[in-house]
Amino acid sequence: MEITLEIQNLKCGGCAHTIIDKLSHIEYIRDVTINNEAYTVSFSYKDDKAFLEAKQLLHKIGYPIVGEKNALTTKAKSFVSCAIGRMSS
Repeated sequence: MEITLEIQNLKCGGCAHTIIDKLSHIEYIRDVTINNEAYTVSFSYKDDKAFLEAKQLLHKIGYPIVGEKNALTTKAKSFVSCAIGRMSS
């Protein structure tokens, strides 16, 4: 199955690098792509368990899906993830 999700706090290539790296480590998540202009992440997943794990990971690293709570602490996590992504790319 494939899905495209609109996410919050996506700002740059550093963010995209972190998201791709982290999601690619989840079993049964493949073909992760980011569209910075549309604020979306797309990926293929095998089952609901993999999808739920990806959704939880996005929130944990600071990129919740649009409509989910985006607290100040979540925004702060996205800045850290962004910086890590810039240093790693």
